[in-house]
Amino acid sequence: MVKRMGQALLYASAGTGFTFLMTTLGAAMVFFFRKQMTGGVQKVFMGFAAGVMIAASVWSLLIPAIEEAQAAGHIGWIPAAGGFLLGIGFLLGLDYLIPHLHPGSASAEGPRTSMKRTSLLVMAVTLHNIPEGMAVGLAFALGIGIQNFPEGAAISLPLRQEGMSVGKSFVSGMLSGIVEPIFGILTVLVSSLIAPYMPWMLSFAAGAMMYVVVEELIPEAHLGEHSNIGTLGVMGGFLVM
Repeated sequence: MVKRMGQALLYASAGTGFTFLMTTLGAAMVFFFRKQMTGGVQKVFMGFAAGVMIAASVWSLLIPAIEEAQAAGHIGWIPAAGGFLLGIGFLLGLDYLIPHLHPGSASAEGPRTSMKRTSLLVMAVTLHNIPEGMAVGLAFALGIGIQNFPEGAAISLPLRQEGMSVGKSFVSGMLSGIVEPIFGILTVLVSSLIAPYMPWMLSFAAGAMMYVVVEELIPEAHLGEHSNIGTLGVMGGFLVM
């Protein structure tokens, strides 16, 4: 039991460490771009991230949730659908309860606050990284780390555009991904307690990730005219995953 837990923690640490590294590398793009990133690059980044997360939600989370439930003698679609809805509700609740600002938006979402725009930008990405940490901890999804590269750039570069220094933009973008190792390891630590509910947890992470895709990533990948490059980014991310 102790040995299995140690192995699970090792895998979770390696997986979430990789995702955090990719976020850091993405945030480092602020050192190579000046104050702004072209609209085409932004669309490709957001589309790629969306494609990876869609594929990860299906193959790494929902299908295993159905299979685990059926192996335990239960009806597979019930925890898959139920957990999926709970994950959507969780992210929807966070969007209402915690103030945050999406890149490119003029006004913040959530309760009124006196927080700076830069802080709200970091808050938005940090919130959406929580289900990704759970997914890595539960399924060791390598693709999540791949899509974290453009996600890290998508937070550090807008912070630079807001007037934050290059160094602070990099650190803020990097730290936005710190919740992934935290939630990935926490998920493993409580896995023995939630083992009977694992199909629900897997589909919960899938629902939360799909909420992020539909509510944020795909709309940002298709802003403005000639958005087919964002569509190609989605297809590319899906194919890579």
